[in-house]
Amino acid sequence: MSDRAEGHQSTASRHSVSERTEHTPPDQHTTPAEGHEPTPSQHSVSERTEHTPPTQHTTPAKGHEPTPSRHSVDGVRVLVVDDQPLLRHSLAMIINSEPDLAVVGEAGDGNEAVAGARAARPDVILMDVRMPRLDGLEATRRICADPALSAARVLVLSMFELDEYVYEALHAGASGFLLKDARPEELIEAIRRTHRGESLFAPSILTRLVAHYVAAPHPDRPTPTVRRLTGREVEVLTLIGGGLSNGEIATALVISVKTVKTHITHLLAKLAARDRAQLVIAAFDAGLVRPRR
Repeated sequence: MSDRAEGHQSTASRHSVSERTEHTPPDQHTTPAEGHEPTPSQHSVSERTEHTPPTQHTTPAKGHEPTPSRHSVDGVRVLVVDDQPLLRHSLAMIINSEPDLAVVGEAGDGNEAVAGARAARPDVILMDVRMPRLDGLEATRRICADPALSAARVLVLSMFELDEYVYEALHAGASGFLLKDARPEELIEAIRRTHRGESLFAPSILTRLVAHYVAAPHPDRPTPTVRRLTGREVEVLTLIGGGLSNGEIATALVISVKTVKTHITHLLAKLAARDRAQLVIAAFDAGLVRPRR
């Protein structure tokens, strides 16, 4: 089983992916009534009851399409990929509690993820890394290389703050990373940011990613030139590499968010980057971002 937590933490807000809570009555896990805003949980996205009631989001059988969401698909369409059924169902419940998000399918391995993406055409794919048969890295690579899925963005949900798997997932086309001890509200915001085209990195992941990247030799990868960029574009690229959001960049440079977006559009074109996450890579490659000491 992939990404399994090692132990049980004492603080309820920082439970690991494999922890279970005591039995909770099923009616506390139902979708909120119409017009009722869900109360943000203080638990991690991985903390769930041992007795989670069955939902309509079951893992698709081999050769079957993902189970469709019972929610309207007018909002952000999400495909949940993880080899642990309990975690998949818990994530689906959190996501479906939001009026602007809808789970359109679930998958238990990389092969199902690729098939599910082609069948359901999700906007965001929440991807586990270590899975049987086909792992999340290769699934991400295939999804991001498929022209028919160019609108889909992959958000990696990992138990590990940084390892070679996460780094390779970024190069495969993943748009961001979130740790499995994140709180539900952080997961929801991560999905929305990923859908908006912003890269999403947990601060600890970004710091470790930079340190790992700079220390690791990659002679086969060309260094992007920044000589074609304007001075302002270099400043924006540097701040993107530092993990800042559009709003934070606008504040730092005393410009509007609209202007920041314009610069990002130019950077994507000039550096032939697929998305914002690849701009982070470009910032590393160009030496604009250094590890924190």
